[in-house]
Amino acid sequence: MTDDIELTLTAIPGPAAVATVTGEIDLHTAPGLRTRALELIDQGHHHLILDLSGVGFCDSSGLSALIGIWHGAQEAGGALALAAIPDRLMRMLTLTGVDSLLPHYPSTADALSAQQGAPEVA
Repeated sequence: MTDDIELTLTAIPGPAAVATVTGEIDLHTAPGLRTRALELIDQGHHHLILDLSGVGFCDSSGLSALIGIWHGAQEAGGALALAAIPDRLMRMLTLTGVDSLLPHYPSTADALSAQQGAPEVA
């Protein structure tokens, strides 16, 4: 396991952003992921899409971080969506019931389409 996780931001016009996550989300990297994602939300990217296609591993600490990011987005009046979730992580989300809490899409393009079609919350 490594202490490095990469979060690459793609800003989109408006309050949305796509953050591509690359690496392993575990006990060592989950706090950094949560901190960086919450900073993006604090910077005005209230509707955050996490592209998880580059995640090779995620443990319960990572799951907790995702839920924490979701709470942060909700508190800011926004939303968190997950995109391109690897099969192993999707199974974990399904087994824990988190898949019913966090909106998820097969691709970033699908998540963007859904976000752009959602009514703006004032």
